[in-house]
Amino acid sequence: MTPMTFLLIALGYVGVLFTIAHFTSDRSKASDFYLAGKAAPWYVVAFGMIGATLSGVTFISVPGWVGSQNWTYLQMMMGFCAGYGFIMYFLLPLYYRLGVTSIYTYLDERFGSKAYKTGASFFLLSRTIGASFRLFLVALVVEIAFLEPMYGGAIPNWAFAATVIVVLSVIYFYTKKGGMATVIWTDTVQTACMLGAVILSILAIAKAQDVSFSRIPALVESSGMTQIFELEDWKAPNHFVKHFIAGIFLCIAMTGLDQDMMQKNLTCKDLKSAQKNMGTFTFILFFANILFLALGALLYVQAEHEGLALPEQTDKLYPMLALGGSLGMWIGGVFLVGLLAAAFSSADSAMTALTTSTCVDLIGTEKIEEHRALRIRQNVHIGVAGVLLIVIMIFRSINDQSAVAALFTAANYTYGPLLGLFFYGIFTKRMPLDKFIPYVAIAAPVICYMLEHYLNSKYGFSFGFALLPVNGIITAIGLVLLPHKELPLGANFVPKN
Repeated sequence: MTPMTFLLIALGYVGVLFTIAHFTSDRSKASDFYLAGKAAPWYVVAFGMIGATLSGVTFISVPGWVGSQNWTYLQMMMGFCAGYGFIMYFLLPLYYRLGVTSIYTYLDERFGSKAYKTGASFFLLSRTIGASFRLFLVALVVEIAFLEPMYGGAIPNWAFAATVIVVLSVIYFYTKKGGMATVIWTDTVQTACMLGAVILSILAIAKAQDVSFSRIPALVESSGMTQIFELEDWKAPNHFVKHFIAGIFLCIAMTGLDQDMMQKNLTCKDLKSAQKNMGTFTFILFFANILFLALGALLYVQAEHEGLALPEQTDKLYPMLALGGSLGMWIGGVFLVGLLAAAFSSADSAMTALTTSTCVDLIGTEKIEEHRALRIRQNVHIGVAGVLLIVIMIFRSINDQSAVAALFTAANYTYGPLLGLFFYGIFTKRMPLDKFIPYVAIAAPVICYMLEHYLNSKYGFSFGFALLPVNGIITAIGLVLLPHKELPLGANFVPKN
């Protein structure tokens, strides 16, 4: 694919996004930036959340993981389903009863301002790292498809930075007025593009293998990579118990305690609509991940069929085959549209959520005169884009995939304190002294890191993703050990469905 072809595809896609933004932000009020006037159709939110959840990391990485992990990722998806049930019947009722714009407002009402600022800060740190990493992965593919053919060798940092600036600028301009009102509709289109790209890629491989549609499941099974359950090696990070438990708490933390994901749910008109949204989203997401895993198995089958050497970085397998031309030149365009959709769907909602949390949680714009609050919000929105650019360029300068992956994994540590704080607040009626809570929240991830390192080096044992609930438990234990005071008379912070 030539750079000009890529550019035309990208411009056409961006044009669609700006068209959606024009119609969704035309009548929006300044306050609608955060919650879209609480008038979003639940079924639109449910479908659009798929794209934001999957992101470019899933689009590129999950198919490649199949080579080493088989389909064991479904163990975690089973845990996700249980986690989404908890969100539906515990967290959503809590958020709707409190009538919050930012979900971390709960921490202010339950514990105090120190806990509130701590929770919001952990979210901002984690989401900034996560969103930057996702955009960085996509930028690497853009580098392969667009910049390398132009420069024919080493790509200067300024060219890479310019590419990222263009992407962030596009996201800023189509979300700057409509905010969440625009994001929920662009995410719907982008989810359709992403899933469409996966389905068309599967069909292209089936055609290359001369296999009919009805025989695709048999072709997937012939890969020998469809093992779902790991029940033997309990030390392995992907053992079923670890994966299932991790799935539950990863889901609760990274969806239910994440302003980005919950902000979409809070755009629904009432609790019942939000619960319908979450239930539908869970169902679609489970089968969407099966599609990605099936594609992963087929990519390895196709690579073997063509006699290709597998790339050292499995993230490059899908781009290599899609852009290589063996599946048809058109599939390269399909892949790039799917990749752009994955990038924009995660980045636009992340920028909006980061702007919301900074304005509402840290600055308190809801208590400021509307005209001034609007100006602050616009400046914060630009500032968020600038911070993402800086973090992406830091990833670029490291230029070590393992180090970058380690930084991304480190972001999971930041959800542990949120998990501990929310669970302690919901399931106990004790009131630890607010001024000490930040120290507990900072200490818990540090203790977790040392515990994981010690067990791994001493016994070869790894918690894997199950380290997240361990992090939450340590946070809760720290809260138990703090000095306490009595809850205000008649206080009730347990959600009622």
